[in-house]
Amino acid sequence: MQQLSVVILAAGKGKRMVSDMPKVLHRVGGQPLLGHVLATASSLEAATRVVVYGYGGEAVKAAFASEAGVVWVDQAEQLGTGHAVAQALPQIEESGVVLVLYGDVPLTRLETLQPLVAAARQGKLALLTVELADPHGYGRIVRNGAGQVRRIVEEKDATPEERSLHEINTGILAVSAAQLRGWVSQLTNDNAQGEYYLTDVIALAVHDGVAVEPFTVTEPAEVLGVNDRRQLAELERFYQRRQADTLLLGGVTLLDPARVDLRGTVVAGKDVVVDVNVVFEGVVRLGDRVRIGPFCVLKDAVIGDDVEIQSHCRVEGAEVGAGAQIGPFARLRPDTRLAAGVHIGNFVETKKTSIGPGSKVNHLTYLGDAEIGAAVNVGAGTITCNYDGANKHKTIVEDGAFIGSNSSLVAPVRIGKGATVGAGSSVSRDVPEGGLCLTRPPRKDVANWQRPVKPKQS
Repeated sequence: MQQLSVVILAAGKGKRMVSDMPKVLHRVGGQPLLGHVLATASSLEAATRVVVYGYGGEAVKAAFASEAGVVWVDQAEQLGTGHAVAQALPQIEESGVVLVLYGDVPLTRLETLQPLVAAARQGKLALLTVELADPHGYGRIVRNGAGQVRRIVEEKDATPEERSLHEINTGILAVSAAQLRGWVSQLTNDNAQGEYYLTDVIALAVHDGVAVEPFTVTEPAEVLGVNDRRQLAELERFYQRRQADTLLLGGVTLLDPARVDLRGTVVAGKDVVVDVNVVFEGVVRLGDRVRIGPFCVLKDAVIGDDVEIQSHCRVEGAEVGAGAQIGPFARLRPDTRLAAGVHIGNFVETKKTSIGPGSKVNHLTYLGDAEIGAAVNVGAGTITCNYDGANKHKTIVEDGAFIGSNSSLVAPVRIGKGATVGAGSSVSRDVPEGGLCLTRPPRKDVANWQRPVKPKQS
């Protein structure tokens, strides 16, 4: 099988984005536009991925520094798509085939591109087209009476008759590397924009008797690029609709599919229910019968079976055990580990904390760098004082302990098994197993106390 090389054109500045950021670094679904295209190229098992970059090139390269196997080619002057491909060709295996993609066209599906590659391996020039109700601004596909593609004409160079055509060029094509090399060398810039158009290779292929096979995509958004913020927003909505459909078909109940955003990957069990305005980021794993309330954010989280996450919670880098209840208004920060049956209530924040089975932290509490045992009750207003201004210290609360409301646990400190900390205590020394710690001063009552009053003004 002929080796596949993918050339991704990503040199444009994107002036209409009104941004200092290179266009291909703007995001759809939480990922840079170029990131989607690179991932698609990887899924095609491309032997070589060549990115032709230009404006903001160092920022683009830095954003994908961890992306292995990418060949970066600088297009110092932007002289058109044909010129961009010419810069990439020295990096391409002569005996293989080439697929040309675009860094600002992020949502073309693998299933759409595979037939183009197959046709190219059969010696054809494969071209991706789409029918648009309003084709303004796009190059038109010109066919003969038999329906065969003869050439592509850019709008600025088109006749009124050609401008009336609705089938447009997506710019995506696949062909033999050797043939592409020969045709690109013949391109001229004798056109309205003074650029070297890659689209001119279609007429050269026809002239050389190479079959041009068009493939028409049925969903226009799949091949539309991004030129301004409005188009970016439109593609975001299309992407999210696609993601929502995937979740729905996988058995997840979305109470309103238009109000759930997936900016990563969700792996869900059976009978999961997701309310409105929930955002998933990174990799999220949901067990069976998980219920997620409205206005929650879950990022890189593992949620066990039968967990309920109530409204306005943020769960990031955390693992939640089966049957736990979270929220509302709770924040689980990275390295939080909750065992089965844990209750985390409103306005509770945890960080680098493990909490044992059946423990309850129901109100207004901060637990950082802590180990909480099983069946522990942590009262409202409790905090772990884990930071001394330079270093973090650990708090350990053993099984069955009871922490009274409005307590401060000054780390490093250990609360023994079954111990009790009285409300309002500031604990800076270990509490022994079964002991009681009470640090608030004795109560003082003053009879017939006269509250100070302001003097009357004359």
